[in-house]
Amino acid sequence: MANSSRDQDHGGPDGMEPDGIIESNWNEITDNFDDMNLKETLLRGIYAYGFEKPSAIQQRAIIPCIKGNRWSFAKYFNLCYPQIQKVILALGDYMGATCHACIGGTNVRNEMQKLQAEAPHIVVGTPGRVFDMLNRRYLSPKWIKMFVLDEADEMLSRGFKDQIYEIFQKLSTNIQVVLLSATMPADVLEVTKKFMRDPVRILVKKEELTLEGIKQFYINVEREHGDMDQKERDVIMREFRSGSSRVLITTDLLARGIDVQQVSLVINYDLPTNRENYIHRIGRGGRFGRKGVAINFVTEEDKRILRDIETFYNTTVEEMPMNVADLI
Repeated sequence: MANSSRDQDHGGPDGMEPDGIIESNWNEITDNFDDMNLKETLLRGIYAYGFEKPSAIQQRAIIPCIKGNRWSFAKYFNLCYPQIQKVILALGDYMGATCHACIGGTNVRNEMQKLQAEAPHIVVGTPGRVFDMLNRRYLSPKWIKMFVLDEADEMLSRGFKDQIYEIFQKLSTNIQVVLLSATMPADVLEVTKKFMRDPVRILVKKEELTLEGIKQFYINVEREHGDMDQKERDVIMREFRSGSSRVLITTDLLARGIDVQQVSLVINYDLPTNRENYIHRIGRGGRFGRKGVAINFVTEEDKRILRDIETFYNTTVEEMPMNVADLI
């Protein structure tokens, strides 16, 4: 008797349907932080930072991570390494948690000295510098309990594949691995197949990625363009967080990792070519129960992209009214 198409080998990892759709195998939802069995000191840090409720993926992913499931991957989660470090330090303030940002472009000798002297609980870093510190033995695999690969699709598409593979090969086979990705291209699936065994799979459907609470508008404009180097970005990010600068112009990659509490207005200078980046951009203004406004600059040629975004997120973006100031 011939096997059904579902029973046949389709060349993908376990959990992938023959038509290429990844299936979730973890569907438990905890819709508030209080019911997640988190330490009281961590809860204090979460609420003090201004978070009110977990996002759709956090409602599903935090519990299996806490339970210690050794392999898990999730679609749609949170790349600005110093920013992530600041958030971790804020959330762990009442716990005494320590965190070090291990990033390229900084002095290697100072990096080694800090890792040796501080022995941080958490290290946030770029693939190249993390691998370098592992290779120099200033990060010891035997003390690493969890490895989180955030924005896996972006990392693998930006030429970090070899470095990420080398990091995995340095780590213990018993380590807990969490892989987070907004999309699941072939490169990401290859990582799950090569370095994970029977992972917990958590997917959030796009209709659950709500834009509720964010008023959206567009403005007809002519196109202009600007640029900024790495050193300037660091200075401006500090000014933006402190409030001395109230406007931040940024790329998609930085937009994914920004979580500045004061952000209530997001202006898209242009629409993202990847529609899945839209929520990463404007969702900053409406995360964790906060309200926000998003304004999109739209040329005549952009109208098709705008309609595609509206269809994808099942939302409506109206032309900006004259009284927009009353909505901010």
